[in-house]
Amino acid sequence: MTFEKIRYEVDDEKVATITLDDPETRNALGNEILGELIAAFNQARADENVRCVVLASSHDKVFSAGGNLAGFAAEVPLVHKHFGTELFPILFRTIGQLGKPTICAANGHVLAGALGVALACDLIVASEKATFGTPEINVGVFPFMIMALIYRNIGRKKTNELLLLGERIDANEALRIGLVNKVVPAKGMEYEVRLWAEQLARKSPVMMRLGKDAMYRQQDMAFDDALEYLHHNLTLSFSTEDIQEGVKAFFEKRDPEWKGR
Repeated sequence: MTFEKIRYEVDDEKVATITLDDPETRNALGNEILGELIAAFNQARADENVRCVVLASSHDKVFSAGGNLAGFAAEVPLVHKHFGTELFPILFRTIGQLGKPTICAANGHVLAGALGVALACDLIVASEKATFGTPEINVGVFPFMIMALIYRNIGRKKTNELLLLGERIDANEALRIGLVNKVVPAKGMEYEVRLWAEQLARKSPVMMRLGKDAMYRQQDMAFDDALEYLHHNLTLSFSTEDIQEGVKAFFEKRDPEWKGR
């Protein structure tokens, strides 16, 4: 597929990199770029040669400025506005149900809807220059859909603060509250992201898919329901060749050779 607003590449290490590449809008998340992101993640999901996906930005200061606000005030029927914002939840579900690990390389400002996209990824590596925030309230909007992701990643009181005050936080504060996994120097960011991406790409693809699906499904289950669901998933994993190979390789002190089944 040909993309206009993003770049999609797969390297020899089985890592797919999806790069936001619309610098004139500071990677504003309009319908065109959201549609391309959904298509790219679906392409990565379908490609057996892809074991890990990195979401990055080509802009040197901004990961993404968030949703395109122009459509919020457009004089169109309300139902059109409703349909016009449905791509955000589709993208969040697509990333969550990818079956492959994802890393967001937050190299700059991660604002509004872009914060939701970043949090939909499994891991976030942040540049020391990155900032994070939900400034929607400052322009008379509210970050309705992305709050589902923020509340699932950090504490309620800090989430309330972000949503209600609309202030930005820096990378170190984001690390302190658990919004990102790691803060790294801007010049060494690509190297740090690659370390994790290649490490993830070396894991069993079938076990990663089972594990990722379980992570997504169990997060909002009642405790007893989650235990039962996860118990069944553990039993299912016993039927895979990869679990047998992994244990055998461990005792033989060698690297496993994954079959992906």
